[in-house]
Amino acid sequence: MTDRAHAARYTRPMLVLGVETSCDETGVALYDSARGLLGHALHSQMAMHQAYGGVVPELASRDHIRRVVPLVEGLLAETGTVLTDLDGIAYTQGPGLAGALLAGASVATALGFALGKPTLAVHHLEAHLLSPLLGDPKPAFPFVALLVSGGHTQLYAVADIGAYTLLGDTLDDAAGEAFDKTATLLGLGYPGGPALAKLAETGRSGAVVLPRPMKDSGDLNMSFSGLKTAVLTLVRREGALAAEKADIARGFEDAIVDVLVAKTLAALDQTTFSRVVVGGGVGANRALRERLSAAALTRGAEVFYPDLQFCTDNGAMIALVGALRLRRGVADDYAFTVRPRWELADLSTPP
Repeated sequence: MTDRAHAARYTRPMLVLGVETSCDETGVALYDSARGLLGHALHSQMAMHQAYGGVVPELASRDHIRRVVPLVEGLLAETGTVLTDLDGIAYTQGPGLAGALLAGASVATALGFALGKPTLAVHHLEAHLLSPLLGDPKPAFPFVALLVSGGHTQLYAVADIGAYTLLGDTLDDAAGEAFDKTATLLGLGYPGGPALAKLAETGRSGAVVLPRPMKDSGDLNMSFSGLKTAVLTLVRREGALAAEKADIARGFEDAIVDVLVAKTLAALDQTTFSRVVVGGGVGANRALRERLSAAALTRGAEVFYPDLQFCTDNGAMIALVGALRLRRGVADDYAFTVRPRWELADLSTPP
């Protein structure tokens, strides 16, 4: 991100429009740095992609183009906001699908240019990491962040906005990806992660015991592809009746949660922090929330989660980060680009 000459640190409240189009959900939101979230709107493409068993990038891009402007217009009308009220427009620059990112970035920068308002390119993972700041109470810095989604499972030490140190990463499948692939093995359809978690609630604890990859590796890295393969081997060898599927789902979920909790506690010990923030779609998982909160309590630590509606991709988290950065005097040029691959650890610290 670059500093624009006129973008000094602001002391007055900032009203920012956020636009999220990184994958298969079109999200827009208005965030006021003094009043909080004023409103948000979301369109999910889930039904459109179900027929293909996964996200089709070209279809996703075209749908974003159709949806984003009407969503913005509806949000402005709903909140009684006019475009000239805005202090800035934030958009997801990456990571994500290139075409989908371009849909949101082009609309946001064109709007900013037409209004003469600052634009802010937001890192999608940073937005997930900071999404618990939308809630109340808000976590104070510093904290350990567990980012756990379909594409990423990572642990960070977070000192401040923009100051992120990678502590541990997945070496292969992320937790959310493993959830979805395992759900497919069990015939649960797309998207499978939430369906698997729901099925696991009816399974018997301990009936199926699966490996906990890298749980005791001595570092904070993770691996979940072997766990998925263990389910595949089990299903192929023994088959899976309807009742057995619930036990397999429960065994799989227990293994994932055990690893995530163990690694997060190890990150707390390594950093000596007393707070944990969880972001990303898998952060909505009930078993993870219950067990991580209970385990952290034994360390005298607090865990902060986004509201369930803000665990998956949304415009609110983009608008939030945009407002936080704009108040620090950070803005971008109207000549935009997108970054389909972008490591959060590479994000520069704002001045």
